[in-house]
Amino acid sequence: MQYHVGIVLSGGGSRGLAHIGVLAALRENGIEPEAVSGTSAGALVGALYAAGYSTGEMFEFFVRKSPFRPSRLALRKPGFVDTDKVVADFREYFPDDSFEALGRRLFVTATDLVRGRREVFTSGPLIRPIVASSTVPLVFTPTGVGGRLFVDGGIIDNFPVDPLLGLCDVILGIYASPLRSSEPSELTSALAVSQRALEIGMFHNSRRNFHKCDILLSPPALAGQPTFALKQSPALVEIGRAAALERMDEIRELVTRGGPPGTRVPGAGGR
Repeated sequence: MQYHVGIVLSGGGSRGLAHIGVLAALRENGIEPEAVSGTSAGALVGALYAAGYSTGEMFEFFVRKSPFRPSRLALRKPGFVDTDKVVADFREYFPDDSFEALGRRLFVTATDLVRGRREVFTSGPLIRPIVASSTVPLVFTPTGVGGRLFVDGGIIDNFPVDPLLGLCDVILGIYASPLRSSEPSELTSALAVSQRALEIGMFHNSRRNFHKCDILLSPPALAGQPTFALKQSPALVEIGRAAALERMDEIRELVTRGGPPGTRVPGAGGR
């Protein structure tokens, strides 16, 4: 295996702030994943983590670089927020704009809007792929990368564990979009029905990959939290931190041992 610990960070909009809390708890316990695979909000957090930012600096990014500002509105484009204007906001945090400049291995997934397939980015320019991975249709304009148009990676794969398979001794998975309960009274508009259908499809598609992780965290407290919050809440970070600390003994044992019972790779856990 190339890496001892890998981590999967799902999409989830503002709920993706919980990823920061999980990473904070891992750091507090001396656990630093060496490889990250993320989509949408998970790609953003994963890129910041791979670049070496502290968990405080990661949260600051989401507060300072909110795309929902008048200066970022799109004009005569298919979306409300212009991703070309958002790209400039990332240069302060990623001045080298390169996967190779990161301190940890990063995989970012996005959806090729024309070809209708998943794309995994792991080398070359960094900023546009992580913006593309977070490009929620209707809200953001499609993001151009290498002459192709991309939208949110969560459309096809909201839990991109596959890039880490065969590379890591231990894989931790964080799913920030648990399926919330719903009532018929909530489904009275076309928008509400469409959103609910998307939530159901993404959850069940992602759940098929949960078993590929050695440990999965999906804090129930995230269910029902807004996808887009104009004011980012530290409480979402704390939800992730608390969920990780609750299972930290299990995580620490797994990382130390190098894998589930009977699957330890020779040499794992002693590096």
